[in-house]
Amino acid sequence: MGPPDRAKAMNRPRRPQPVKQSATSGRSLSGKALVALSAVGPGLFLIGYNIGTGSITTMGMAGARYGMNLLWALVLSGIFTYVLMVGFGRLTLVTGRTALQSFKTGIPRVGKVLALYVLAALVLGELVALTGVMGIVAELLQEGIRLASPGDALVVPTGWIVLAVASAIFLMLWFGHYRLFEKVLTVFVILMVFCFVAVFFMVSPTYSAVVAGMVPSIPDTPDASRLVAAMAGTTCSAAVFIVRSTVVAEKGWTVDDLGREKRDALVSASVMVFLSAMVMAVAAGTLFVHGMTMESTLEMIGLLEPIGGDLAAFLLIVGISGAGLSTVFPLVLIAPWLVADYAGWKRDLRSRSSRLLIGLGLLFSFGSVFLEQTPPVLMVIAMALQAAILPAVAIPAFYLLNRREVMGEGHLATPGWNAGLIAVIAFSLVTTWFAVTGLLG
Repeated sequence: MGPPDRAKAMNRPRRPQPVKQSATSGRSLSGKALVALSAVGPGLFLIGYNIGTGSITTMGMAGARYGMNLLWALVLSGIFTYVLMVGFGRLTLVTGRTALQSFKTGIPRVGKVLALYVLAALVLGELVALTGVMGIVAELLQEGIRLASPGDALVVPTGWIVLAVASAIFLMLWFGHYRLFEKVLTVFVILMVFCFVAVFFMVSPTYSAVVAGMVPSIPDTPDASRLVAAMAGTTCSAAVFIVRSTVVAEKGWTVDDLGREKRDALVSASVMVFLSAMVMAVAAGTLFVHGMTMESTLEMIGLLEPIGGDLAAFLLIVGISGAGLSTVFPLVLIAPWLVADYAGWKRDLRSRSSRLLIGLGLLFSFGSVFLEQTPPVLMVIAMALQAAILPAVAIPAFYLLNRREVMGEGHLATPGWNAGLIAVIAFSLVTTWFAVTGLLG
């Protein structure tokens, strides 16, 4: 085309371009919520892991026995959870290595032993937790099936329910991938958020008790220390931070995503505290006020039914079941991911070793059918054990984030962040003492 033709082409009127709509325009409210929650990324995985039957059992017991007097421990745990989540995420984004890899290569002499100890302790704790989670989910689904059946006559043995759930999860993990897990977790998280908020307003708890619970105090009872440790373990969990680095790496984020990683951690920690506080407030504003206590999640539903009605009981069953199922996925993924990280293997869930570890983990979930110990007690023990592991995770994080050979000159922890990390270490030592005295007492 010569210059005159080019001039004509430039003067030719342009055809109006269609206005592009945003990805969320035209979507329903629920669709927008799905998109927004999916954008949380690694934090979504940790919300699904953190808010499970262990958290609900622990918060429900605390609310029923002591009202909102232990709310301060939950809020403090949430703040420290945010600090360590950002710390471990930053460590991974700057170094390109996961937490266990950083322990092995960044801590002289004792790094390999420390990484192996953390790996073994977390996998053992998660196996105990998996047994408790599946037991509680099976009991809830058994009750839900009974209530939904004509005349409340259908009672399915919990063993068959565990078999069905474990088989479905195994097949999904056999053929699935991480993006699929994120979508499944998105559904479960939205489900439990809706159910817990709905039940909270249906039972109308005493709001003054919520405010009073912000005053730090520990009731003078034998199991109060164990409950404080369990609350710290289920919120400020060592597994959360180790898995945080793995999920950040799995997401493919780089050092350019440091700001996104902080926002993701803030949303994740805030949702964890919000949902846990909702469960505690429901138990405190109803069971505690009426002088009732609970020893199991299923008992909580039975006690709430005359207060909130059948609908509240049904919503609680759906919400807690969703929370339990959203926890099972991360639980069975922890062992293959951490073993691969320690050994330096590629994180491939379709590899033979990963499938073997997933299968063995799901076999442990049948333990609740045969053990005499009730699932909620197993969950409290598992959460208290998590609190006891926290110092072995918090202290190395402080060391690595302040080491120039690891972080470089431009990404060392700031004085303000170091103050937060030191506070986390002190908190972890106190909760470890509570865990030891509570478990031995």
